[in-house]
Amino acid sequence: MKRSTSRILTTHTGSLPRPLGIVELLNSKEAGTLTDLSGFDSSVKSAVAEIVRQQVEAGVDIVSDGEQGKIGYSTYVKDRLTGFDGEAGVSIRADWADFPDALARQQRSPGVARPSCNGPIAWKDKSAVQTDIDTLRAAVSANPSEEAFMTAASPGVIAHFLQNQYYPTRDEYLATLADVMKDEFEAITQAGFLLQLDCPDLAMGRHLRFPDLTTEEFVKIAEGNIEALNHSLQNIPAEQVRIHLCWGNYEGPHHRDIPLRDILPAVLKAKVGAISFEGANPRHEHEWNVFQDIRLPDDMVIIPGVIDSTTNYIEHPEVVSQRIVRYAEVVGKERVIAGSDCGFGTFASATHTVEPEIVWAKIQSLAEGARLASEQLW
Repeated sequence: MKRSTSRILTTHTGSLPRPLGIVELLNSKEAGTLTDLSGFDSSVKSAVAEIVRQQVEAGVDIVSDGEQGKIGYSTYVKDRLTGFDGEAGVSIRADWADFPDALARQQRSPGVARPSCNGPIAWKDKSAVQTDIDTLRAAVSANPSEEAFMTAASPGVIAHFLQNQYYPTRDEYLATLADVMKDEFEAITQAGFLLQLDCPDLAMGRHLRFPDLTTEEFVKIAEGNIEALNHSLQNIPAEQVRIHLCWGNYEGPHHRDIPLRDILPAVLKAKVGAISFEGANPRHEHEWNVFQDIRLPDDMVIIPGVIDSTTNYIEHPEVVSQRIVRYAEVVGKERVIAGSDCGFGTFASATHTVEPEIVWAKIQSLAEGARLASEQLW
């Protein structure tokens, strides 16, 4: 994880808008009707090359493949692992449930399959990881950047979305996921990329899966997820890993979101070099002040979201700069990388919350805000 001594670096959370043709291919693959797999791989390779070019052109320093070849940031593992043929689980957002009339009016986007685990978990398509690696490597070779990262689902978020109906206990389920997914994590880092582990289970899990637990009870669950995560990271240097916290990448009430202050002490036990988290939306922008009271480990960097990922407002660069400076004045300017609250293409089959062309305008504003912040801080 690079620390800049001259300017604020920029990145984002991983997923970016996919071309319509890629969305159609992913939906066909999801439905089991895709027959031309080589054509699919070729199309994804072209999409990744283009998305990396766009990131570099927009001013992103730490780029990704935009998750162009994945149906979703968490559920893609069902296609790579055995054991996920069970009936899909159901969860209700507790914040929306407090407003039943509003909940009834919600228009549901086409769903992503979220089958439960009903058998032993093992690899059935490990080559998919290497394909992702080779595709991103080719793209960044053509469009060099400061660094590049790849996203992967954490054991905890897999357990959140793909519920357990096979292993005797949740702990055994998590431990198995950690043992299996460590192969993907190690492959990404051994290829020279940064690894981003998506961990919304540590925040969003509170109101989506465990709304009836006390804060203390949920924090114990989060600590168990982190323990499993650390097991899968035992062979990887912490500076090659970042995690992303998320309270749910959707425009909703979010009044039941667990405060960052309550989960941060547990999160800081993760064997990672950076933490990415929401810092731009109206429910979490104020939480920069948490770092005044909870000390960040000396070897850790933060990646606060300074642009929102659920609205079509284009943040003014001055607003972005002010958000960056607030964090920098608390933890140190070399320890802040400017990011987005969450991804802009979380699930391929879902309607875009933010219009794709506006996404790029927001990212350009992110880069300009980082430039303004750098002028003020250096």
